[in-house]
Amino acid sequence: MATLYTLPSHNKFSSLTKTHKPYSSSPSLLLSTKPFTKSNPSKNTILSTKKTRTLIIGSLTEDKEVVPVKDKPLKDKSNPLLVNGSKDSDLLSSSSSSTVESDDEEERMTSRAINATIVLGFGTLAVSRLLTIDHDYWHGWTLYEILRYLPEHNWIAYEQALKANPVLSKMAISGIVYSIGDWIAQCYEGKPIFEFDRTRTFRSGLVGFTLHGSLSHYYYQFCEALFPFEDWWVVPAKVAFDQTVWAAIWNSIYYVALGLLRFESPDNIFSELKATFWLMLTAGWKLWPFAHLITYGVIPLEQRLLWVDCVELIWVTILST
Repeated sequence: MATLYTLPSHNKFSSLTKTHKPYSSSPSLLLSTKPFTKSNPSKNTILSTKKTRTLIIGSLTEDKEVVPVKDKPLKDKSNPLLVNGSKDSDLLSSSSSSTVESDDEEERMTSRAINATIVLGFGTLAVSRLLTIDHDYWHGWTLYEILRYLPEHNWIAYEQALKANPVLSKMAISGIVYSIGDWIAQCYEGKPIFEFDRTRTFRSGLVGFTLHGSLSHYYYQFCEALFPFEDWWVVPAKVAFDQTVWAAIWNSIYYVALGLLRFESPDNIFSELKATFWLMLTAGWKLWPFAHLITYGVIPLEQRLLWVDCVELIWVTILST
């Protein structure tokens, strides 16, 4: 059996060897084998292997270029978004906070500049008017003579204004005093001198100008008509009437007017007035009874509002706070 299996294999091998000889000796057959050699499986295998290696190397190169994008995402300068679409919360929060701080600082500096302009402008105007009251008569005057007659001539000018238009003059004085008093109150609360609330100061000055000056003018005339006596008890009676009836009326008017200027609701205004009415009335008793002993006992009728407005600089500070 082994011989049988061996012999066919030997014949096959010899037949194969015999068949190769004509192919190698025939040139035409060699030419015909060129296409066959191009499709040689071994060569195709080598080419496919090289191509696969090239693709693998190319893919690895692309992976090396893509990996840094995932590990260290690039950021668009124009938009704080990452390339993969996520947001950098730290960058956004820091940039937004710095923007808000810069805007607040710019707004604060602008407000401070406006306030400084208002204070320095009105202060310069007031001082120049007081110092130049006699500028028409300065020819030949010395500096000592100018300063000597300055208070007297300013007082004469004020009395002339009272005679010409008493209500308007008292309104102007009360408006100025209430504005300065509210400014002092805000500085007393801890605000820098040029960082006060302009709207609040304007409201207080408007109430002083429109209400306090005119109402006080008619009130003092009414009080004189109510107590037309010269006895010793008249002054204490006027002080008592002032610190009960008139103080309650004026404090209520002041609070309601400020609440309306702040556009508050009537319920809120009256609730605040109810909560502070008694405290505000009794707080006035610590100052005004002593001041009004001078008001009704020493100061003439037409000059009382000026004296009261000077004391108001202290009282408005208390009232504003």
